[in-house]
Amino acid sequence: MNTLDKVSHAAERKAMEVAIDHIVKGLDKDRTGEYLKLIDLAEKFYGKGLSKESYDAARKAVQDPNNKWVNYINSVIDDANPEFIKKTALNLGYEAFFRGTKTIRENRKKYNCNIPWLILFDPTSACNMHCEGCWSGTYGHKSNLSFEDMDKIVTQGKELGVYLYLLTGGEPLVKKKEIIKLAEKHNDVEFAIFSNSTLIDDAFCKELVRLGNITFLLSIEGTPETNDARRGAGHFEAVMKAMDLLKKYGIVFGTSICYTKYNVEAVTSDKFFKMITDKGARFGFYFHYMPVGNNAVTDLLPTMEQRKYMIDRIRYIRSDKCDINFYPMDFQNDGEYVGGCIAGGRNYFHINSNGDAEPCVFIHYSNTNIHENSILEMLQSPLFMAYHEGQPFNENHLRPCPMLENPSLLREMVKRTGAHDTNMESPETADHLCDKCEDYAKEWAPIAEKYWMDHKHPHPKYENYAPKRMEELGLHNEE
Repeated sequence: MNTLDKVSHAAERKAMEVAIDHIVKGLDKDRTGEYLKLIDLAEKFYGKGLSKESYDAARKAVQDPNNKWVNYINSVIDDANPEFIKKTALNLGYEAFFRGTKTIRENRKKYNCNIPWLILFDPTSACNMHCEGCWSGTYGHKSNLSFEDMDKIVTQGKELGVYLYLLTGGEPLVKKKEIIKLAEKHNDVEFAIFSNSTLIDDAFCKELVRLGNITFLLSIEGTPETNDARRGAGHFEAVMKAMDLLKKYGIVFGTSICYTKYNVEAVTSDKFFKMITDKGARFGFYFHYMPVGNNAVTDLLPTMEQRKYMIDRIRYIRSDKCDINFYPMDFQNDGEYVGGCIAGGRNYFHINSNGDAEPCVFIHYSNTNIHENSILEMLQSPLFMAYHEGQPFNENHLRPCPMLENPSLLREMVKRTGAHDTNMESPETADHLCDKCEDYAKEWAPIAEKYWMDHKHPHPKYENYAPKRMEELGLHNEE
């Protein structure tokens, strides 16, 4: 970005900040009126990024007192610290969604590779817990990204238009002081931290309020019994305590849930949703168990019936028929809303605590490292380009993954690109990993095909696939 661009960006952000500050101050007096102003502001800055019909539909919705999503937004605002609302609107709304999306799309054309909307990285592999089936446990517990490494990731990411960063581990809060320093230096981006909750305390929450640009996804898996069976005795209570603290300080947070054969019902019951929403959780990521690692067992994989149940259940919770104030997202089953696999930098990628750039948190193979390469060079590395050229890996987006549902594809890409395994404790070959997915993939394929044919699907105006794949699929973008 040149000097003129920087000045223009700063001026635009300041104008947006003043407008958002005025809107937030008026929310207690005339919430509907302020929502309408916010939609007008979005249309001004984002313009044709959304259709006129979308803006008009939003205006109609905010004037309907019975609209589910208006009530949902109201519940978030009622719980949140006003400064947190303003910073989120600026960083996630203006920087990431409005301005960032435009920059990212321009850079995808400029560099002819995937440019993500978010970057996931591990500050450390260290963790104070040892959960059964943990995908990150294969890295060991001794590697760390330095502050300089993390600063490089965010600085270079911003240059490409990336303003959302998710932190995983290990337990990221083992490096609490450096995370605070990072969020302070880059106070114009949004950070979301996947955490086991055990290191969240009053002092840290006060820092979160001061910074305003950190939110949380707390790991939890149902009842005290199902949760502690995999995560260890006492963990459920630690999560409850952390939720109470975050709610007390007005910090909006969500949940991170790995569903397995043994907890599917527990993590999707009405009772569970009532419990976490009463505690203040407003959104959540659901992750299908993946048999990653030499010692990972396939016994934890959900059954076919359970997977179908998850598709229907999550979509019901999001529907107007359900009055639960919670927005769940399913990393495996929501492929049709994001055009299939989002890894390899298409919408996100992962940098582990050793600095290796991996297509996905579940795909531990790499040709490139942050200590040797820039973010752009990582995205142009052989394995990432194989993802770029191959996505979508299946036109049925209920079969999005090149590992779980299409294991022959990951085998081929790893072999062709010469990518190495990044597991630091016990390296796993792609053949060994994919062998564990073969039976599941074969069993799921006909079920997914029938489900896909029996249901309607969205048709987005924009898909970030490689030009050759767009041509093969008969698609074109309306920009």
